[in-house]
Amino acid sequence: MREEELQKIMDNALEKSRGHIAFGKTADYIPELGCADRNDLGISIYTKDGKRLHSGDSDVRFTVQSISKVVSLAVALERCGFDRVFRKVGMEPSGDAFNSLVKLDLSSNYPFNPMINSGAIAVSSCLVSAVTFDEMLDITRELCLDGGIQINERVYRSEMANIARNKAIAYLLESKGILENDVERSLDFYVRMCSLNVTTDSLAGFGLALASDGIHPQTGRRMLDSDVVQTVKTIMFTCGMYDGAGEFAVRVGIPSKSGVGGGILSVVDREMGIGIYGPALDNKGNSIAGQCMLEDIAKKLKLHIFAADRYR
Repeated sequence: MREEELQKIMDNALEKSRGHIAFGKTADYIPELGCADRNDLGISIYTKDGKRLHSGDSDVRFTVQSISKVVSLAVALERCGFDRVFRKVGMEPSGDAFNSLVKLDLSSNYPFNPMINSGAIAVSSCLVSAVTFDEMLDITRELCLDGGIQINERVYRSEMANIARNKAIAYLLESKGILENDVERSLDFYVRMCSLNVTTDSLAGFGLALASDGIHPQTGRRMLDSDVVQTVKTIMFTCGMYDGAGEFAVRVGIPSKSGVGGGILSVVDREMGIGIYGPALDNKGNSIAGQCMLEDIAKKLKLHIFAADRYR
């Protein structure tokens, strides 16, 4: 597809989706996230053949939040190994809210998957003794093709001041023998990763890296092992959109991960990475207009993983 055609599809999808913003709200249970402009909306697409396209508020920096769980999982698989990670956390969709601890307390000794808070805290506990936060920052910058990523100190402090629920989850994990390191260190690592500032370009860059089997799209250097990338993309597809993952898989059909900062990372295998920003969220914590944009683009470009004519 010509660049002009793809740009027009992006622009039209963004404008069509703006009307949905009115039905969403920012994540004001973290005060600093509640300060975001709910009307912001942006998208970037990076393609394997070198196109770099943007529309709307693609230059606004926002915190990555739960999308950082993809980075943490990938690094944990690389540094700690598949068996060690998945002894601590499962691979199944939870069907519950991302910050729920009900099933962890009543029906399971392990978090259901690494994309919910309990699972990500367990993964962070593995990482604390395997990698420093500064190393994680450098890895995130490389994966996102964005050397400008920094921690947002205001969001970090706001989250640490409103961390009671995640503390409850972490201490419950500790009581079950799941955490490998100190609760407070594990939580601090987890929140720092959530507080990294990105743009839609950063997410599109990361998406392209995953779509390219973990190979840097500019230098050709392998950043992640192929098996790690396969595992990460699979879990994104089944668990990446909180308890809305099933409906999203049907409607959009692209491995994706959302964050309550308003971001969505999407991976079109062997084709492109897509980054979305829209801080007005639905009741599951996903960008309400961002999902509409992705659905519209997926239909027009036939990106659904099971589209009959995708590989023609």
